[in-house]
Amino acid sequence: MTFQRLSVLALATLLMVSPVAVYAGERIAPIRKAAMTPSGPACTRGHLSADSTIGDLLDHPAFAGFAPLLLPRDDVAYRIDMPLHDVGALMPYHSHVEPDVVVAALNRMIDAACAGETLFLPFYSEADRRSDPAKAGTGLFVFRGRPGAPFAVVAPGGGFAYVGSLHEGFPYATAITDEGYNAFVLRYRVGQGGRPATEDLAAAVSFIRRNAASLKVNPDGYSLWGSSAGARMAASIGSHGLDAFGGGPGPKPSAVIMAYTAHSDVSGHEPPTFVVVGDMDGIAPPATMERRVAALRRAGGVVEYHRYPGVAHGFGTGVGTSAAGWLGEAIAFWGRFHDGKE
Repeated sequence: MTFQRLSVLALATLLMVSPVAVYAGERIAPIRKAAMTPSGPACTRGHLSADSTIGDLLDHPAFAGFAPLLLPRDDVAYRIDMPLHDVGALMPYHSHVEPDVVVAALNRMIDAACAGETLFLPFYSEADRRSDPAKAGTGLFVFRGRPGAPFAVVAPGGGFAYVGSLHEGFPYATAITDEGYNAFVLRYRVGQGGRPATEDLAAAVSFIRRNAASLKVNPDGYSLWGSSAGARMAASIGSHGLDAFGGGPGPKPSAVIMAYTAHSDVSGHEPPTFVVVGDMDGIAPPATMERRVAALRRAGGVVEYHRYPGVAHGFGTGVGTSAAGWLGEAIAFWGRFHDGKE
């Protein structure tokens, strides 16, 4: 059996691009990625399949410099001969992991690399990463929509023990960009609890807003998306703001999208909130989420709540379950609020 010790490689540097296009606040039309003709080093391997291995993923030139950060943990030994159709075994807090969904999102990233796009950005300075080695494993995966459109930041879950980007990060981001928005998937610190991870989210949002022109995004009207542990992070910033977690001044998100979390804190000043959970969730019981939904509504908040039958914790996109399609509904919910008209 072959094993490989993964280490954090040199992180990508910020790619400066042309000034941001003007976004007038109109509802943005959906986009669909056109097929690309592969060219350049990132395209020499082509697409992955569910039969590709962890080793194939790590060695793919599209992910050079940050490949270990695609996986739930970057500091453990994974079997490099494990096929991607077994990748759900790496995410024990998750369910309904669909290999075809995982691979499709990775292949979208490969296509973006083939087109010359930067896929990964550190949001902490080099000095910050030197002073706190745990921050060396943080960053943002970039998914581009229309230039000048609002952005979403997606915080996957994993119980603050790992980051489930393969299941509920990259697939969410591809769905968001399909509707014209820009998306970033957060790689945050694990093993230290919720506070450092939420500080990473606040720092990431502040970084994006500071660099909105070079990143070609609208700095206003952003949304925060989180699942399980990531939903705690998104909701905490929705309740208390960026500066409460070291992110500096800035507006709260225009919407928070929360999937299956037992988070209960309410400030009474939350942004519009979209909530989903499965009725068989034994980690974040629906009753817990429903109590928070009721508290938000009593405080005058706008809430849309969905409870899906026969679905357990960590269902991700919900493909193959009664939760299928929830991402589209969540994107439409955000669309009601990002321009400040509702």
